[in-house]
Amino acid sequence: MQIGSKIKSLRLQKGLTQEELGERTDLSKGYISQLERDLNSPSIETLFSILEVLGSTPKDFFDDDIKEEKVVYTEEDQTSFIDEDKKYDIRWLIPTSNEKEMEPVIITFDAHGEFKTFPPSLAETFVHVLEGKIRLTLGKEQFIASERNSVYFDCKTTHQITNAANGRTKILLVTTHSYL
Repeated sequence: MQIGSKIKSLRLQKGLTQEELGERTDLSKGYISQLERDLNSPSIETLFSILEVLGSTPKDFFDDDIKEEKVVYTEEDQTSFIDEDKKYDIRWLIPTSNEKEMEPVIITFDAHGEFKTFPPSLAETFVHVLEGKIRLTLGKEQFIASERNSVYFDCKTTHQITNAANGRTKILLVTTHSYL
């Protein structure tokens, strides 16, 4: 087992520098550097102190049962919701999208369909029109995007997407999870 590389990986996941980790554990930056390069071995007490700062337990740290992150998602992984009042259906392409930085969905609008109005946030949104035409209301401005057009915007103002076609419209929408 490469203890040093696991410590470094946890440190980077927490967004800490070697110096910051050292300060929080009363160790020097040089000592942390040596640990991460496996040039030194920590005492049990020191390792447990480091793991506590890094938000890990000894069990999790030494558990070699690494869970593979799913990369390919099939149609069976997807879930859908139909809003008959607003005349759209939404299909979540990744079941764990609420736990991720981005949320990719396919939205299909019936004629006169509209997605809910969203309040301002720090999120960013990408839309690709697969079929039909949409109207994006972004604050007081409106934009039209047709089939094969893409839209990208910061969600700093109230925003809504509606179907601007006479028939069905289908879009791929990807948004980040950043809220005010």
